[in-house]
Amino acid sequence: MTLTALDYLIIAAYVLATLAIGIGFSRRAGKSLNEFFISGRSLPWWIAGTSMVATTFAADTPLAVTGIVIKDGLAGNWIWWAFAAGGMITVFVYAKLWRRSEVVTDVEFVELRYGGKPAAALRGVRAVYVALLVNAIIIGWVCGAMITFFEATIFSGAVESASRQWWLLIGCLAVVGVYATLSGMWGVAFADVMQFILAMIGCILLAWIAVKHVGGVDALREKVTAQFDGGEQALHFLPDFSGENVWMPLYAFSIIALMQWWATWYPGAEPGGGGYVVQRMASCKNERHSLLATLWFQIAHYCLRPWPWIMVAFAALAMYPELRSNYVADSGFDPGVGYPKAIADLAPSGLRGLMLVTFFAAFMSTISTQMNWGASYLVKDVYQRFIKPEASDKHYANASRVASVIVLIAGGMATWMMKDFSIDAIWNILLALGAGTGLVFMLRWFWWRINAWTEIVAMLASLIFFLLIGVGEKSSSLEIIVVERAQVKIMLVAFASIVCWLLTTLLTKPESMEKLTSFYTKIHPGGPGWKPIAKQCPDVVADSDLGISICAAVIASVLVYSVLPMTGFIIFGEYQSALIAGTVAIICGLITLQFVRRLTR
Repeated sequence: MTLTALDYLIIAAYVLATLAIGIGFSRRAGKSLNEFFISGRSLPWWIAGTSMVATTFAADTPLAVTGIVIKDGLAGNWIWWAFAAGGMITVFVYAKLWRRSEVVTDVEFVELRYGGKPAAALRGVRAVYVALLVNAIIIGWVCGAMITFFEATIFSGAVESASRQWWLLIGCLAVVGVYATLSGMWGVAFADVMQFILAMIGCILLAWIAVKHVGGVDALREKVTAQFDGGEQALHFLPDFSGENVWMPLYAFSIIALMQWWATWYPGAEPGGGGYVVQRMASCKNERHSLLATLWFQIAHYCLRPWPWIMVAFAALAMYPELRSNYVADSGFDPGVGYPKAIADLAPSGLRGLMLVTFFAAFMSTISTQMNWGASYLVKDVYQRFIKPEASDKHYANASRVASVIVLIAGGMATWMMKDFSIDAIWNILLALGAGTGLVFMLRWFWWRINAWTEIVAMLASLIFFLLIGVGEKSSSLEIIVVERAQVKIMLVAFASIVCWLLTTLLTKPESMEKLTSFYTKIHPGGPGWKPIAKQCPDVVADSDLGISICAAVIASVLVYSVLPMTGFIIFGEYQSALIAGTVAIICGLITLQFVRRLTR
């Protein structure tokens, strides 16, 4: 792909603007640990929410969606659409609770909820586990996607370009390392807003050009359906569960849609909230802004972003039929390269630079968040908690910058180690590895009997059952059961883990009454799960809107699952179906708005 002076100008302007944001917020971020990691708890909802959206738009995301569409059609996206239900539960049930807890990290919550040495050990181990293992894996797969993007665009057809790809990646990491280290969450959040806007503009323009190139929507439909045995099934919002070549059997879809969102811990879609989503909630001005930020994130994530990616994926399938045929012939082939390939072949001068900026922005927004998020665990939950608890705010701010660099180095090492892994394979690994823990993270707010040992056993059981259950064919001597699909593995790991931690909860002592009453007094959660503790705290007024919050989450989920197909119906000219879906969306939207007004008064 040849770049012009205009392309280079766009790229340079973006890099300079990003560095300017980092330098501009450096002094403010250096004041204290709270300023560095949660922007002094002063972000408005629209900045915090947009930052969440930008973070989950990584360099790997359009490639992963393209691969899903080419392999399994539109309905294959349910592997991540299914998390919308859990996301809305987080919005209406948990967002205000997280903000009320006043934690900096979700791991800090452990010692707010539990007491004693088990809680301290759980906090420290989980902080290191997420910061240097899970976080490094995420950085590794995002960097790997960026390498794939470079191969298919800038270095397409170049001889011996591998070293140059890695040097370019190091250059991108250096830029994001500078502004994220200097400015903390202030720079990350404000840069995310700019990066999200640029990324959306680039993706929409590319989708429009790609569809036009293949001859319009009707020609696109014809060419796409010709690539699949099921024909029109490729464009259906729901899978076709009948027929000879079913891509997603009913049982697999049921696991994804009905179970995955509450059973599985997954970065960015944690049941009940977690990770960098909690970090953004903690950064908000108050509980109202926390709820609104998380709601905007869910709406934009599921309703605004997917279709530009999907349309480019369909266009890539129409333009490059070999993407699907190669995948069918060789299960190791990654058809996600169709997205950057479309950029290289279709983007005119100017748009090439903008699309490079789009991917740089997506890449940097994710890496900057992973750096800041990972460093928050190392500093707040390890360094301050166990090593140096009485240092000054300035000292912790400087330690945070050092920790950010450590996280970036760990991610770089993971990138090299994971260079031969496909994106969707890593997705499935994290989904299965976190199966069974999600329900604990939801119930610990609403059931007094949950204790530190519950979480410890849930984590260990998930890891053990993950290693004992294989997929497809036996690949390890540890595997004693082999199942056909990753979804079945997720289900088995989840149920086995749930049995283990439930038994542990009932067989071990509850937390001390002092710890339980302290938590209840601060959070005052609603529902029946705290009745024994509520009797000890007669002056505490518990939340009375839990039922309303759950109803709001259900209606908002229906809103998402009506807007998604409605958009597709409009694009493909199926206006009667669009009218039905649109009517449902309008009704659910109005009801959701009323719930929001009531819950944020």
